[in-house]
Amino acid sequence: MGLVAGDDGWRIPDELWAQMEPMLPPGKPHPLGCHNPPVPGRVAMNAILFVLRTGCQWNALEGTGLCSSSAAHRWFQLWANAGVFLEFWKRGLLKYDRLVGIDWSWLAMDGAMTKAPLGGEKTGPNPTDRAKDGVKRSVLTEGAGIPISVAIDGANRNDFKMARETIECIPMHRPRVTKDDPQGLCLDKGYDYQEVRDLLREFHFTAHIRARGEEASRLKKRAGFKARRWVVERTHSWMNRFRRILIRWEKKAQNYLALLHFVCGIITWRAAGLFG
Repeated sequence: MGLVAGDDGWRIPDELWAQMEPMLPPGKPHPLGCHNPPVPGRVAMNAILFVLRTGCQWNALEGTGLCSSSAAHRWFQLWANAGVFLEFWKRGLLKYDRLVGIDWSWLAMDGAMTKAPLGGEKTGPNPTDRAKDGVKRSVLTEGAGIPISVAIDGANRNDFKMARETIECIPMHRPRVTKDDPQGLCLDKGYDYQEVRDLLREFHFTAHIRARGEEASRLKKRAGFKARRWVVERTHSWMNRFRRILIRWEKKAQNYLALLHFVCGIITWRAAGLFG
């Protein structure tokens, strides 16, 4: 008996599949020239989602009855190269913006590290894990915690050094900043550098940076102060529920980034009411 019987709640819903299917490029012929019909795209996407959610290896799909591991991975590579998962996330952001509205007034950015035992592109020695290979993801969120940008680099890369790339990776049009509609960006003390302040000025953000050496008690005593950095920390927690990204097994940076885009897309479409 397979590992999966029926719907475990982690399948692509009909309404969401109707949004995803037009994004998919046509499949390529089987490399061995087989005459068997190709695995349907929705079946492959459900298998990819299963890997993403459970953290299992691709070969473990053979015991689930969902899809063969080779077919699922072949579709995943095709879609990752075509930017399908990035487009899925982008359209989710546009949908969420229409239905709910992206809160550009208070953004937050922070990084998180994870292991990368196989190494590969954009990995580096993790200073908190005995210099073992690791990867860092830098996430930018809007006011409610919806991820609006993500970037990756080696675990030894300082958070503030990834700030520019993270801002530049926003996949949608950013509203114009005006005097009546400022955009604040909240950062912890790891970003307390003049380089970051100059960068935020360049992109017309209002910097809210926790100064190094500044006591938390002093912040709490400020009239009207409200901590907002926790929003991005919660988003990292949401992302960690997708166990495949907890340990990076992908040597290709593009593949790992595609998984992150898929995670961000699911979080965004769920907030828009079309997933779970």
